[in-house]
Amino acid sequence: MSPSFCSARFSVALFLVISAVPIAYLICLERAAPYTHVFSYHSSGFFRECAKWDDAGRRFLVSFMDGGGIGEIVPRDGNSDVLDEVTVVKDADLAGNASLGIAIDRDRNRLLVAVADLLGNRYSALAAYELSTWRRIFLAELSGHSIEKSFADDVAIDAHGNAYVTDAKGSKIWKVDVSGELVSTIESPLFTPPGWYNNLVALNGIVYHPDGFLVVIHTFSGFLYKIDLTGDGDDGNKVTVIEVNGGTLRFGDGLELLSPTKIVVAGSPSAKLIESSDGWQTATVTGWFNTGMVHRIVSSATVKEGKVYLNHIVGFGSKKRHILVEAVF
Repeated sequence: MSPSFCSARFSVALFLVISAVPIAYLICLERAAPYTHVFSYHSSGFFRECAKWDDAGRRFLVSFMDGGGIGEIVPRDGNSDVLDEVTVVKDADLAGNASLGIAIDRDRNRLLVAVADLLGNRYSALAAYELSTWRRIFLAELSGHSIEKSFADDVAIDAHGNAYVTDAKGSKIWKVDVSGELVSTIESPLFTPPGWYNNLVALNGIVYHPDGFLVVIHTFSGFLYKIDLTGDGDDGNKVTVIEVNGGTLRFGDGLELLSPTKIVVAGSPSAKLIESSDGWQTATVTGWFNTGMVHRIVSSATVKEGKVYLNHIVGFGSKKRHILVEAVF
């Protein structure tokens, strides 16, 4: 047997051994089921960025990161079987783009969807669809096909129906009015912390507080911002950094407002509960929850009947099984 043949066999064997380690680790993680309640569903795609509970519709709505679109998952009472995802939106005008953060606007019977060019970062938009018919209400282009890179990542709605969309690449927030017109852009030097590595993924999760301000997270730095929409800043919006105690929010992704004083920060390796008693000038990390499914990547949170559920981006298996895991802090 030639030395080269032996070397080739050794290389193949070494590759199989090395590759078997992460595969075995993934299998172990998949078998270690979370100790809390889980909704599992089979899907048409491997990547689901955001999930929100639609209480009036009695369903979860999920966004398709791979290829764009929206699906619904309807839980069955008293049935723990794996559920099925049904596609309700597949917009031909947005083919090839990712559907990312979503927000349910029940007062106006619509779903708002942040849309972005996932790989090229050359297109960002906000789409609105009627919740009962899935007719598209408007499509607001935010960046067009500009030279500047952008990435519409998440969206929040204020009491008047205005939408605020975070740009995870360009470190800004677009404001779109109730009719779908882009009316302004919120920018601040605070949105770009020092260090290029801190800005690989910038502004991300966003929520609207009933007292008239936004809370936004900067993913790679972990900074949390308060944006007073009635402030006296240069563009009418005062931006401040919220002082966070008790832990870091680095790699935080989606946000979910539980109450005026509590917010869930979805992220990996663990989701966090943060609380504020001074109008979000400061905040404290008061709870942690780790699903144990770190390989699936937690990206968003939603509330169903008082319980928090965490969406995981990655599905596994031939039927692309996804999970929504109850978080207990």
